[in-house]
Amino acid sequence: MLFEFLCFYLFCCWGIVKHSLVLFTEVQSGWGWLAFGRTEVIDNTLNPDFVRKYILDYFFEEKQNLRFDFRLEKPLGGIPGKKCGTIILSAEELSNCRDSATMQFCANKLDKKDFFGKSDPFMVFYRSNEDGTFTICHKTEVVKNTLNPVWQPFAIPVRALCNGDYDRTIKVEVYDWDRDGSHDFIGDFTTSYRELARGQSQFNVYEVINTKKKMKKKKYVNSGTVTLLSFSVESEFTFLDYIKGGTQINFTVAIDFTASNGNPSQSTSLHYMNPYQLNAYAMALKAVGEIIQDYDSDKMFPALGFGAKLPPDGRVSHEFPLNGNMENPYCNGIEGILEAYHQSLKTVQLYGPTNFAPIVNHVARYAAAVQDGSQYFVLLIITDGVISDMAQTKEAIVNAAKLPMSIIIVGVGQAEFDAMVELDGDDIRISSRGKLAERDIVQFVPFRDYMDRTGNHVLSMARLAKDVLAEIPDQFISYMKSRGIKPNPAPPPYTPPGHTHHHTQI
Repeated sequence: MLFEFLCFYLFCCWGIVKHSLVLFTEVQSGWGWLAFGRTEVIDNTLNPDFVRKYILDYFFEEKQNLRFDFRLEKPLGGIPGKKCGTIILSAEELSNCRDSATMQFCANKLDKKDFFGKSDPFMVFYRSNEDGTFTICHKTEVVKNTLNPVWQPFAIPVRALCNGDYDRTIKVEVYDWDRDGSHDFIGDFTTSYRELARGQSQFNVYEVINTKKKMKKKKYVNSGTVTLLSFSVESEFTFLDYIKGGTQINFTVAIDFTASNGNPSQSTSLHYMNPYQLNAYAMALKAVGEIIQDYDSDKMFPALGFGAKLPPDGRVSHEFPLNGNMENPYCNGIEGILEAYHQSLKTVQLYGPTNFAPIVNHVARYAAAVQDGSQYFVLLIITDGVISDMAQTKEAIVNAAKLPMSIIIVGVGQAEFDAMVELDGDDIRISSRGKLAERDIVQFVPFRDYMDRTGNHVLSMARLAKDVLAEIPDQFISYMKSRGIKPNPAPPPYTPPGHTHHHTQI
């Protein structure tokens, strides 16, 4: 995804000077700054409106720190006790050509290339570049033993097909597949997005031409024809479209209070509160939470614990509020969660077993109540051990996969986490009672893989957040697409009082 920085405004109290602004990006968390670009210099105005654009890649899963240095050719004089200026950063995603085209082709009377059988045809699509070269952008499947193949429909981003230029040449080559990889060239043809968009018609029947064959044979007509059977186009919405339209990310954290973590008062415990540094639970929570909290407007987060005996009667609970308030388990910001976590360690008794299903079902109940696309739920489970209720957890996840939610599991400590990898579902989609999960909604990582060897915890946390959050936008989009939910239109951009937009946004 791309962010486009369109303009900057600066309101100064007084002093006509030359203005320019420098944008710096952080190389890696805590590793210093890199100058990314500088605006043009604007003279003699109190309200400089910078035109130069900065285009940056946007990553949901990373904290992208930007620094703006406002440079002046002579010092700005200010009045003590009064504001000397306001800078407003206006950002928007590049919106050109976010359509996806779905099309299907067939061919007739292609050249026979195989000695014993017919041909095994497939097509390769190439996008033309501004320098006259071609870049491959799609390859169809092979249809075996036929001169009249019908290929499966395929979807391709219009940006990949023609980079948004509807008249740019698209070259299509037709081959006969060979097992050893030396595929035989049957012929090619050219078209354009604008032609394809006409759909099935006489304009979209193409002669497949083999130039070498044409030069050799006077009576050569073609090596067959390719026909467009269908063409449709739809807008591809991005994660940011939904966020700009008001979708809120609800973040819930669940912490493992089973006895295998060790006595919190001893330094060997995973829950030990070292006064000088965060333990693994707190680090994982802070790393993930500090990214996600920016997508929740009220910054109030439910924080739960599981696997502990609770006062006053010592009953075991697998979904208790860290702040002790059953009616209102919400904590104020990440710091509020950390404070509730610290307090709960003083009041509950670590016990067991390690049950995930109650926590997953707890969040799923909330997600089930809001399936209109206005909210999406992310559950972070931090645990040290082997799951005791694997069958129930699988069933809970399969049910949750139908809902607007994702689950992040961070394993702390040195335990074997084989079961967690199974829940992750990247290689084999999770199933329960013979029913496959509708979507992959679980991301698991062992915290030990992210500990920086030099002891730089800031770097460890940045790496962890980057990996565990990388799949969230795709999981989010897969839910919205499966339910046909489109983003609400974004509200109009903020205009400061007394200042009108007099520039054109492209």
